[in-house]
Amino acid sequence: MDIKKISIGSDHAGYELKEIIKKHLLTKGIEVKDVGPSSADSVDYPDFAHPVAKDVIKDTTILGVLICGSGNGINMTANKYQEIRSALCWKPEIAELARLHNNANIIALPARFINNEEAIKCVDVFLATDFEGGRHQNRVNKIACC
Repeated sequence: MDIKKISIGSDHAGYELKEIIKKHLLTKGIEVKDVGPSSADSVDYPDFAHPVAKDVIKDTTILGVLICGSGNGINMTANKYQEIRSALCWKPEIAELARLHNNANIIALPARFINNEEAIKCVDVFLATDFEGGRHQNRVNKIACC
C-alpha cells in the first residue's frame, strides 16, 4: 500500500510529538489531516481518537496515527471500532509486525515513553509496511467480536 494520506490526533501529552511527526510526514509528501488538538492545553484523548478512527473507516487508503502520554487510552478508544486495528508501538520492529501480521490501520504512540527519533522511525516503518496476508488473514478475521 502506498500511503499518501494519514489522519493524526493526540491529547495534550502527545501534542508536541504530533506536531513533529506531522512536519516529518509533510516533508515526505504525505497529506496529513490533523484532527487536533491545536495546543498543549489539557484535553480528553477520546475527542481525538474518534475522528481518526472514523477517517480510517471511511477511507481504507488512509492510515491513522494517534498519540497520548502512555499510548494506552487513545489506543483503547480507537479499538472500540470493529473496523479498527490500532497497535501500541514503541519500537520500529513492533510497528512493522503490527502491519505485516495484524494489518493494523492505526499506530498509537506513547509520547512520554518514546523519543522523537524513535517515534518517527515507528511511523515510517508502519507506513512503509504492507500486510503479509496468507496465514495472518485468518487470524485477523477472528479479531472482531461481531
